[in-house]
Amino acid sequence: MSKTATDPVALTQELIRCASVTPAEGGAIVLLDDLLSAAGFVTTRTDRNGIANLFARWGQGRNGRTFGFNGHTDVVPIGNRNDWTHDPFGAEIVGGILYGRGACDMKSGVAAFAAAAIDFVKDTPPDGSIVLAITGDEEGDGVDGTDAILDWMNANGERMDHCLVGEPTCPNTMGEMMKIGRRGSMTAWITATGRQGHSAYPHRALNPLPALVRYLDTLASHTLDDGTEHFDASTLAITSIDVGNPANNVIPRQGTAVANIRFNDAHSSAALTEWLQSEAAKVQAETGVEITMTIKVSGESFITPPGELSDLIGRAVTAETGQIPELSTTGGTSDARYVKNHCPVVEFGLVGQSMHQVDEHVAVDHIHQLKSIYTRILSGYFTT
Repeated sequence: MSKTATDPVALTQELIRCASVTPAEGGAIVLLDDLLSAAGFVTTRTDRNGIANLFARWGQGRNGRTFGFNGHTDVVPIGNRNDWTHDPFGAEIVGGILYGRGACDMKSGVAAFAAAAIDFVKDTPPDGSIVLAITGDEEGDGVDGTDAILDWMNANGERMDHCLVGEPTCPNTMGEMMKIGRRGSMTAWITATGRQGHSAYPHRALNPLPALVRYLDTLASHTLDDGTEHFDASTLAITSIDVGNPANNVIPRQGTAVANIRFNDAHSSAALTEWLQSEAAKVQAETGVEITMTIKVSGESFITPPGELSDLIGRAVTAETGQIPELSTTGGTSDARYVKNHCPVVEFGLVGQSMHQVDEHVAVDHIHQLKSIYTRILSGYFTT
């Protein structure tokens, strides 16, 4: 190892001190741009619609193998500052624990793969290229983040052959889990419209609420599937019901609801949309209440089949932690949903228990360990 090895903990601290709450850049992307440029990476800002993004490549030419890392520097809001024991942007280390917003999700992950990449190309220059795709728009809608970087890459003839997303993936202990896929996610905003009237004369009104409740019960009672080879069963959750009616003697004209579906590879968003609309049409025909909806798809389900990439990562994780990581598809969405359209992608990172919480934190030893794992992955990738 180089005597001047890049310290991933110090870099994590610098990044935490950048108040990069989505969509603010906060200095984090600028910091990484300067660091990577000084280390010999060719960097390009791929900003879109005011969102800061960074593409960095090390390697001569584009004909050799290219390994990519993806991650984000933006963070969620801190909530009530008074609830924090430590300054959320202070990056304090107490008892071997580093505190701060983004410590877990995922400035430590970005610092670990940036430090690993910088030292790897300095100490053992590979026959190939390393790409770092870093966004400031993962915690928001994400449409101007990693997707913007990939659009720029496609337009400029850049590519990754394989990619690792450094999101926290381990539930309890370092090394126990990697993600080889993710469920799809979609949300339906549902509106039931009838005719307002006096509650004492319900025959003169068309109450939308019984129809809405009937429809929601149909959705919530339906079993989407029992799971597939690599995925748990799909789920549908009713997350909001609202009438906005302050009067107890008025039948409202409208009622609204929100439903979120997390779906596996037995479904597509298009097929689920058709089902939602079909069930709505049935209730509308039976009740005369109009049921309309707006649907947003956050991502389709996907899987990177177990094989070369997951084996490589698994060997590196086991060598450093002694654990054989489970191949999982659990959890919410991540930017891997964009990367999977470009190249095979797997996620591996820290223990994620404190992400988005007050006093978000990470063990200092885990950051060093993660850098070592990423270094082993690079070494294995370019020596096979």
